[in-house]
Amino acid sequence: MPAVTVENPLTLPRVAAPAEARQRPVLAVTTAPSGFEGEGFPVRRAFAGIDYKHLDPFIMMDQMGEVEYAPGEPKGTPWHPHRGFETVTYIIDGVFDHQDSQGGGGTITNGDTQWMTASSGLLHIEAPPESLVVSGGLFHGLQLWVNLPAKDKMMPPRYQDIRGGQVQLLTSPDGGALLRVIAGELDGHAGPGITHTPITMVHATLAPGAEITLPWREDFNGLAYVLAGRGAVGAERRPIHLGQAAVFGAGSALTVRADEKQDASTPDLEVVLLGGRPIREPMAHYGPFVMNTRAELQQAFEDFQKGRLGTIPAVHGMSEGGM
Repeated sequence: MPAVTVENPLTLPRVAAPAEARQRPVLAVTTAPSGFEGEGFPVRRAFAGIDYKHLDPFIMMDQMGEVEYAPGEPKGTPWHPHRGFETVTYIIDGVFDHQDSQGGGGTITNGDTQWMTASSGLLHIEAPPESLVVSGGLFHGLQLWVNLPAKDKMMPPRYQDIRGGQVQLLTSPDGGALLRVIAGELDGHAGPGITHTPITMVHATLAPGAEITLPWREDFNGLAYVLAGRGAVGAERRPIHLGQAAVFGAGSALTVRADEKQDASTPDLEVVLLGGRPIREPMAHYGPFVMNTRAELQQAFEDFQKGRLGTIPAVHGMSEGGM
């Protein structure tokens, strides 16, 4: 799991919650069911079973893989529409191409992120490049859907190409954890992702036995999802492992700890930490559209059917490195 790493985390800025911070309790730990997406690539539905009141402003998240493809096996998604929210595609291992009807797109690989604000609507496609289809290989990533408030749902689409080298790297006081801030901020350190809905997205790697207690905005919710390994969450040290999500309650700090002994398949605990300011608006979600009312959903389907969300470009080539 390369993502973005450093040889000596102690060279990085260090983050810890202040001593007076109020610990967030763990409200629930859920296990993601497995399924298939697009043309048949395996996913874990990270937030299945979690009440939306604890997810808002996040809608869903899929862990794509981790899978070792044989030659000819890699799959993606065909052209499809979106309206009303943002998709965040983060690739940890492997390569993925993106193209959309607004001209956004590129190739992302280890530690890169594509942030697509669909808002008023577009068409897009995500697929492995031909070289990966021919050779096969390791593929592992995440796709997160972030809701937009009603005032932003019909704004023009936007595309952000975030290279792995742009993420803000931090560590814990003892250097036992590497924290990659992809979007939002952590203890005043900002990640590169520009968001309409205020959120924080962090990919943390914890060495065996390491523990982090991080400051967390009180007006944000708090979620943790385990990509690999096993450990515990909260001051109560509730066990958590690969494919499980933790929901945190109110407070100003959250804690994650890696078990002393990890699985044979991974040397460390890998976890994604998410927080966002709830939008608290009605949500109407069906398929690729996330709106506020059923009438708006119906309008989105009509606009798609009449070609108002864009047309598939005549040239399907991908440009290395994004726009």
